[in-house]
Amino acid sequence: MKVTNLWSAGQKPTVSFELFPPRSLKGAEKLEKTIDELAALRPDFVSVTFGAGGSTREGSRQLVEKLKNEKMLEVVAYFAGYGLSPEDIVAVLDDYQALDAENVLVVHGDIPRVQEDFEPDPQSFPHASDLIAFVRPKYDFCLGAAGYPEGHIDCESKDKDLEYLKLKVENGADYIIANYFYDNKYFFDFVQRCRAIGIDVPIVAGVMPIYSVKMTEMLTGLCGATITDEVREGMASLPEDDNEALVSFGIDFAVSQCRELIETGVQGLHFFTMDQSKSMVGIVNRLRDDELL
Repeated sequence: MKVTNLWSAGQKPTVSFELFPPRSLKGAEKLEKTIDELAALRPDFVSVTFGAGGSTREGSRQLVEKLKNEKMLEVVAYFAGYGLSPEDIVAVLDDYQALDAENVLVVHGDIPRVQEDFEPDPQSFPHASDLIAFVRPKYDFCLGAAGYPEGHIDCESKDKDLEYLKLKVENGADYIIANYFYDNKYFFDFVQRCRAIGIDVPIVAGVMPIYSVKMTEMLTGLCGATITDEVREGMASLPEDDNEALVSFGIDFAVSQCRELIETGVQGLHFFTMDQSKSMVGIVNRLRDDELL
């Protein structure tokens, strides 16, 4: 099923989870348990990331197949095209098509950090909008694009970033998954600005629960999300090295954040799980107990 069929007027917002392929046997064992616990929450779909420069190409394909055919979940397969040749892009997408995957999220992707000698193919595409334009006429996938409520970290301005997002939609993107944020005002402003310039596809809000102080600092530094004073003060008020208390604070904060998003009509909540399930179980069950999902 194409995920755009999920977003129709009057329905409760969708719930979806992002997963990434394991890099070790131990990671695979842990992920198996996580998948079962997340599947029990009956998500509308799950997504599978794609490593920079195709570094998790086979692992991503295997995880898409597992989630779709073994766990019977609707899947959005990420595709990060940085540095890849048109032939490589077609090979990856042919694999997804052979798995009967119907949904692909197209992103530019990062420079591979684990491949010091990685050389981008000279025919690789410079922007996600170019990738979408290349993919759209060749495949019948339901194509997604990434949006950045606070602006992409490498873009010169939020207005210019929004121009690029509109180009992604004009080139064939059917929906947008927004990067996470810790102040809902960023998302509300982002949606309003999108609609004002004619971007009318569904926009799903990204939600990143707080898992650890170190992870929060690292990830926000990479993606440009702002750690608000409320989050900093909340983390600082907890006993040092009490991860249980930190996770509990993260669940409380995410539930409050999601309540406001739902009450203002968000079309979907896409949770970045970091291949963990405890926070997801706490957040989603509390929202469902309140009959918000």
